[in-house]
Amino acid sequence: MASEVHGADEGGLVFHPMDQFTVKPLFGGDHIGMFTITNATLWMALAVVGLVAMMVFGSSRRAVIPTRAQSIAELAYGFIFKMVEDVAGKDAVRFFPYIMTLFMFIVFSNFLGLIPMSFTTTSHFAVTVVLALLVFVTVTAVGFAKNGAKFLALFWVSSAPMALRPVLAVIELISYFVRPVSHSIRLAGNVMAGHAVIKVFAAFAAALVVNEIPTAVGIIVTPLSILGITALYALEVLVAFIQAYVFAILTCVYLRDALHPSH
Repeated sequence: MASEVHGADEGGLVFHPMDQFTVKPLFGGDHIGMFTITNATLWMALAVVGLVAMMVFGSSRRAVIPTRAQSIAELAYGFIFKMVEDVAGKDAVRFFPYIMTLFMFIVFSNFLGLIPMSFTTTSHFAVTVVLALLVFVTVTAVGFAKNGAKFLALFWVSSAPMALRPVLAVIELISYFVRPVSHSIRLAGNVMAGHAVIKVFAAFAAALVVNEIPTAVGIIVTPLSILGITALYALEVLVAFIQAYVFAILTCVYLRDALHPSH
């Protein structure tokens, strides 16, 4: 932190809140190739390990009096299962494992990113775009596989006047292909913005120690910045869950459209 808050020549307050999102090779060097293990790779792997540890090993005993891990796993299972059934319909329950995996991976990645000195993988569009594209391709394939050419009814607004239907069809088609863009940007943008603001407050919290002699500004700014960090961190804990929930429920909505395009 000291290198981020001290200026090179003047000793002023200098900080770079976006540096925390830089992908770096885990074992040194500057080159990142296709098979380079980076900090992003490490924290995605930790998210998978945490997911498996809780959902598989934590609930493997299936005790009548559940452990904490089993209780959390059962709550998550029931919560996502009901969401899939309510939003996408009972015939979408067979896709529950996929949606459950998406939700839990994003939740674990978001919460791991709140650990100091960690790396938030869901703040990168490279990660969220892949997740969104997988949903888009899966939903489109399911739509055509189940409904055939009738899937195109999704773009034809039969309740609108005939003169407007072609125009609305073009709009619906464009909005359909924009789905993976909005799906991915919503997650990455919210996570990135929250972490960047916390880093800005963290830099101002060091205002008291920037100069050798504490200033009146530093005495005022530092406590306020610490209070701001605390409040924002609590908000980010909530955002970490909400963004995973929004990603999962939008996946259910898209799946419902694929299974029932006429609705």
